[in-house]
Amino acid sequence: MNTGAQPVTSHNRLLTTIGWQFGGQTQYCLEGGVFMGGATIQWLRDGLKIINSAPEVEPLARQCDDTGGVVLVPAFAGLGAPHWDAFARGTLVGMTRGTGRPQIARAALESIALQSVDVLEAMQKDAGISLAELRVDGGASRSDLLMQMQADLLGTAVVRPRVTETTALGAAYLAGLATGYWSDPAEIAQQWQAERRFEPNLSADARSHRLARWHRAVDRARDWAREDEANGSHA
Repeated sequence: MNTGAQPVTSHNRLLTTIGWQFGGQTQYCLEGGVFMGGATIQWLRDGLKIINSAPEVEPLARQCDDTGGVVLVPAFAGLGAPHWDAFARGTLVGMTRGTGRPQIARAALESIALQSVDVLEAMQKDAGISLAELRVDGGASRSDLLMQMQADLLGTAVVRPRVTETTALGAAYLAGLATGYWSDPAEIAQQWQAERRFEPNLSADARSHRLARWHRAVDRARDWAREDEANGSHA
């Protein structure tokens, strides 16, 4: 989150970082690192082998209307912001005899959106800024289902641009500024175009229920490996 010309010190366990410097002016950001985002889908492919390629996850997840109460906390390398728990471990809870590949695939997609909700809510508290909309990019943003989940669970519109590889595009824009191809950042801003806007469809009560269930699952994942680490055991 761009917080402007003054750095904002986080009181919600985020990172204060430099966004960029241009024309002698520095812009600061609040950053929240999530360890397992799109890599969670790679785990479905390479670890569980319930899909053969990443694009298969969406049609598989669409085979069910919800997760059936299943929650995946993908803390395979601990939890990042805003928890910062190195002893957390991956947790899959809420399974029944009716749980199958579709429910697990859907829970994996939801886990990406839910981790982003945790970070974004912490950002809004730190910055004192209410989120007007969330602009997304990257490979995972091409999933319509995930983007709708993100809008529903965040309670805020999610906007996907025409060019989703924004990191590479930003580097090209900076090069263009340095060489004089672009005259100023305002000219670059005019190039941005939305491809699709996802509006939240989930009721406030349903959203609160899903977030509460997520936080219960996160509590079960947290600190899981601390005793094993203290005893030197990984069995």
